[in-house]
Amino acid sequence: MPNARENPHEYPRRILIAVTGLSPQIVTETLYALAVAPTASPFIPTEIHLISTRSGAEKARLALLSEEPGWFHRLSRDYALPPIHFSSDTIHVLEDVNGKPLEDIRSPEDNRRAADGITGIIREFTADPDCALHVSIAGGRKTMGFFLGYALSLYGRPQDKLSHVLVSEPFEASLGFYYPTPASHVLEMPGGRLVDSAQAQITLAELPFVSLRHGLPEALLTGRASYNETVEAARHALAPAELQIDLEARRVRAAGKIFALPPAELALLSVFARRALRGEAPLPAPAKELADADWKKRYLVELRWIAGPMKDLDETERALRKGMDGEYFSAHLSKLKKILRRELVPAAEPYLISDGGSRPRRYSLGLRPAAVSYDTFQAPQQIGATISNILPGA
Repeated sequence: MPNARENPHEYPRRILIAVTGLSPQIVTETLYALAVAPTASPFIPTEIHLISTRSGAEKARLALLSEEPGWFHRLSRDYALPPIHFSSDTIHVLEDVNGKPLEDIRSPEDNRRAADGITGIIREFTADPDCALHVSIAGGRKTMGFFLGYALSLYGRPQDKLSHVLVSEPFEASLGFYYPTPASHVLEMPGGRLVDSAQAQITLAELPFVSLRHGLPEALLTGRASYNETVEAARHALAPAELQIDLEARRVRAAGKIFALPPAELALLSVFARRALRGEAPLPAPAKELADADWKKRYLVELRWIAGPMKDLDETERALRKGMDGEYFSAHLSKLKKILRRELVPAAEPYLISDGGSRPRRYSLGLRPAAVSYDTFQAPQQIGATISNILPGA
């Protein structure tokens, strides 16, 4: 399958992405390093995409895509590169809050717009399993390079790479240098010094990055979200697990997300959350075909807090008339796990009820006491007393 490939050059769609300011040379320098002088397998892009401001995009178009000097076309001819889709349509101009092209990135609002724009482009490309990205952060303003690198860290996959290109002295200071030419090409440096671009050396420094993609909710991978929203989701996914339960509203907060649970599943979660809060030992499940009266009492205490004093629980009490058996327990535990995994995706693991992994199975919620809380309106001391009265030693 395409997404199982490990080597970026094996993907049918290969995209070079760079941010540029007023130095569009970064494109030809990086392309040369990837396609002409690689240290390993060449990565020859099928597409090149630039992200820039209005003035940066115009300079890139004139310097790289014009008939003269047309440095991108020159490089392609000099080294007989295969066709690469690179045109005005693949130069992405960042926009301000009114949808107008950004002239520069100077204000906090400009930075926010740049971050959102860059994040959206990376999210869109990484949604395609048939493509591999090579992202260069060598050009543009420092904040643009930071946002591009961080966006790849948020959304990047194993086949995606991040790099910075290094140009040997004195060519990095020359506005007329675009790539090492195959034949002699003399450039005049500031101060009148003459140098031959054929002697230049370009090195691609690959930058390792930590992919946070699998900690993001599916909605952020496929929908539209701001840079700040995406970063916040990643922070919650990586933060220590904390569970807050609101029995009256029938909802929980976990991994930074608030969502509802059906009463039956919420009651089961609350049984184990209460024990985790009090640092109590794991519990065995009810026997498969034997009704357990103690489990019935534990469960109904929580369910009554969820239903409220005026709600009729006759149907549930009839189902548990003799006690809770293993089938009832397993059915609701399975549904609870399914909901938690759907809502929290990879971040669900710390919130799942564990069976201990060995026999005899003993179930618990593996959160530290400080990580579990109930809303203050529930009067925790009163609840604890109620539980103790109904089920001593629960």
